[in-house]
Amino acid sequence: MNWKTVTLSVCMLLVVASCAKSPTGRSQLQLYSSSELNKMGAASYEEMRKEEKVNQDAEVNAYVRCISDALIENLPAEYSQMDWQVTVFAEPTVNAFALPGGYIGVYDGLIEVAENQHQLAAVIGHEIGHVIAEHSNERISSNMMVGLGLQLGGILASTQLDSNEAGLLMAALGVGAQVGILLPYSRTHESESDELGMEYMADAGFKLDQAPELWRNMQAASEGAAPPELLSTHPNPETRIKALEAQISSLKDRYEAARAAGKRPACERPASIGSSD
Repeated sequence: MNWKTVTLSVCMLLVVASCAKSPTGRSQLQLYSSSELNKMGAASYEEMRKEEKVNQDAEVNAYVRCISDALIENLPAEYSQMDWQVTVFAEPTVNAFALPGGYIGVYDGLIEVAENQHQLAAVIGHEIGHVIAEHSNERISSNMMVGLGLQLGGILASTQLDSNEAGLLMAALGVGAQVGILLPYSRTHESESDELGMEYMADAGFKLDQAPELWRNMQAASEGAAPPELLSTHPNPETRIKALEAQISSLKDRYEAARAAGKRPACERPASIGSSD
């Protein structure tokens, strides 16, 4: 493939790319259709269910499902009407995920760290935010464009430089793409999902002040020193906590309206996990 072919491929992708907007109004590059992403989500979900141990405890599953349903009920119609599948994984990992197509996974380790229904709702809402904002589409699309750009750079370098110089240039381009494009992109997604997750919590009647408390618990549960924010795919914990706290006041009216409408989640945390709220 010569440089003209690669250049033409990049231009064609940019032309057909959807000029999409995220729920917060941010411009997005999306090269894949929703149906393609949903198929990817379904395949990934089934693979994880086969490879990882699933928690069969009825009370724990009912607890996670209760929280998920309370959030889902208040999502935009396209998503609230979706048949979401929820799985609890019997692993100590402090993590959760949501995938395109309506799939949610929560790990035992996270349920231990989240002290109450509101804190667990903060994480599940955050993960649902990734799906609704189509971050996976944006991420895959950006990776594709970076790959094509590096390929073009390699072709041009090979025609202008000797092999050693070309190799050094490509290594520098790879590091630059990772630090300057892909990692900040991920931090943008995380911050946007935090914002969306808080909105979903407010609309469902979950206590907003528990979101920053959850991240304090997460920070305390983390092992070792966190990487510098510049080189991390996630915002610095302190940055994240401050942003969540700053958002609470702006969502006060939405939260109070939800509570006045009778939206008062009562998902009982199983005694086997620890004390509830």
